[in-house]
Amino acid sequence: MRTAFLKALCEQATIDDRLFLVCGDLGYSVLEPFAEQFPLRYLNAGVAEQNMTGIAAGLALAGKTVFTYSIANFPVMRCLEQIRTDVCYHNLNVKIVAVGGGLAYGSQGYTHHGVEDLAVMSALPNMVIAAPADPIEARAITSLLASYPGPAYLRLGKAGEPVLHAENTKVELGKSIEVTDGSDLTIISIGGMLGTVLQAGEELRKRGIHPRILSMPFLIPLDVTAILTAAKQTSAILTVEEHGPGGLGTAVAEVLAVHGGATTFRPLRLAKAPIKVSGSQQELRSAQALSVEGIVEAAEMLCLSPKPAAIR
Repeated sequence: MRTAFLKALCEQATIDDRLFLVCGDLGYSVLEPFAEQFPLRYLNAGVAEQNMTGIAAGLALAGKTVFTYSIANFPVMRCLEQIRTDVCYHNLNVKIVAVGGGLAYGSQGYTHHGVEDLAVMSALPNMVIAAPADPIEARAITSLLASYPGPAYLRLGKAGEPVLHAENTKVELGKSIEVTDGSDLTIISIGGMLGTVLQAGEELRKRGIHPRILSMPFLIPLDVTAILTAAKQTSAILTVEEHGPGGLGTAVAEVLAVHGGATTFRPLRLAKAPIKVSGSQQELRSAQALSVEGIVEAAEMLCLSPKPAAIR
């Protein structure tokens, strides 16, 4: 995803000389093409994320479109006050990019895990939140955000994520992508869990369960229509995310509660307190049922649950 993001950013910078990139002394072997092509629009702010965000806010006040870049939780947690007060409060044209969201930096422990970021960012005003599932989504969303006139948060994977969509897949602001159709239940995935969800979908079909699988690239704005359609047309909804409480599952639950979407629902996500705080991404996912087996088990249980009555 990092490569797809950087390629799209360079393309946008070629046609828009207002676009800047500010990093927090990270991104080596990734950001060099931008720095070489646009040296006057690239700045390494050092290991000082608060300064990085303040610089971005100043550039945005001068009419620039600014992307900040760091890994996992660092561009969010270390400079939350600056994001909240300098960027969001003034509705500035700053895009915060976190690479290695979720448990991508699993072996480096909880300090490097980005597992609360979607919840934190969704509480802030004026913020668009995107978490692409593959390089196709990452490239398209980067281009969309480059032309979007306001604050945004872009949560990327780390590296080596497979391409899951066709090259011509349409990615629209605030819209989900139907990857496979089905009528038994709907599985909604955000970010890098889509590949695992698709594998689980294949196993479910072998067992006679046909899931509708949606990729939800945007947490804000959320595709409410797709959620309510799924609640009406399928017997259950399962959300899958590499994130703790406050992310996609919470957002979908709120939609169902507010709009009276009568369906069985379960969020599959990380616990608030990690079961295991260090290990590979795959190990940490599996420890909390974010695996093919865990998704299949959750889906089967949902399909056996009775559908609740509609709220009137």
